[in-house]
Amino acid sequence: MKVMYILSIIPFIGMLGFLPFVNRVEPFVFSMPFVMFWVVMWTLLTSLILGIMYKLDPRNKEGDGK
Repeated sequence: MKVMYILSIIPFIGMLGFLPFVNRVEPFVFSMPFVMFWVVMWTLLTSLILGIMYKLDPRNKEGDGK
């Protein structure tokens, strides 16, 4: 269960914790300023991490019937 807690804090730290360090316009990544790319990347990574947390959660396996 500790893995679930660690996974839940990673997006928060990544998106908000490192934002002051990546707050710059250049370089451009995929035609976006770096800070915008950073937020978009962490939005996608948050969805991925939440999917992993869903698969690891033992409460989701109770009613499977398999």
